[in-house]
Amino acid sequence: MLHSMTGFGKATLEIENKKISIEIKALNCKQLDVFTKIPNVFKEKEIDLRNEIMKQLERGKIELFISSEFFGGENTSKFNNTAIEEYYKELSKITDKLNIGNSTDLLNIIMRLPDTVKVAHSELNEDEWTKIFNSLQEVINNVKKFRKQEGQVLEKDITSRISIIVKQLEKIEVFENKRIENLKQRMHQNLSQSFSDEQIDKNRFEQELLYYIEKIDITEEKVRLTNHCNYFLATCNEKESQGKKLGFIAQEIGREINTIGSKANDFEIQKIVVNMKDELEKIKEQLMNVL
Repeated sequence: MLHSMTGFGKATLEIENKKISIEIKALNCKQLDVFTKIPNVFKEKEIDLRNEIMKQLERGKIELFISSEFFGGENTSKFNNTAIEEYYKELSKITDKLNIGNSTDLLNIIMRLPDTVKVAHSELNEDEWTKIFNSLQEVINNVKKFRKQEGQVLEKDITSRISIIVKQLEKIEVFENKRIENLKQRMHQNLSQSFSDEQIDKNRFEQELLYYIEKIDITEEKVRLTNHCNYFLATCNEKESQGKKLGFIAQEIGREINTIGSKANDFEIQKIVVNMKDELEKIKEQLMNVL
């Protein structure tokens, strides 16, 4: 069963006078890349958060956002009067020196400067952390559900394209015998233009013909391509999503298709090969988002 690397999950909880929101976004990425944006009070638990995400979400670009909103009780933000006064003194000196007077926007400028507002950070207690961690599990499970649903859509599309490749491969058989006959006629025609029938060694001609027939034979490639396609479908049905493994199998499928194209020596077979390549490229694009 395939799972997408794309996912989303969100949960909110209320603890005393705080509302805490936890959100995870997952996007496709070759490796696991975890980005966190969390309040300073949770920084001591950042490693635990990362480890849990790495253990459960395995792969992809994972973005974790935690926000904390106070809706009652003591105000945690206070003006830093000392810093504001110092900023005002220094800026006033500059405005006096430049003879521009006291700007009415001076306070607005000061309030944009660093350290003008102090935020009191309460310490994180274990009971609060347990509730947050349990909510994180809920968010992770929501991401997994999202990935599963997206994966079902991807699997349906990918397997249908593999079936198209198999059907295209079956069409080649119609043109195989014809291309051998065309090769024989072309070789005989080329010889006839330079030599009379009496000068042509029929035994040597048959030997050369067999050599070229063997050189353009695609039986092995067809068998391997069929096996690769069957292996691809079997891997899709495995319990765990195998995005990287499917990518490797797709490379092998592409190798056999390319070899068939190089040996085809027939316009109709070349058209079939182009169609198979087109389907394979679409499969590879989809596999970039498979977990």
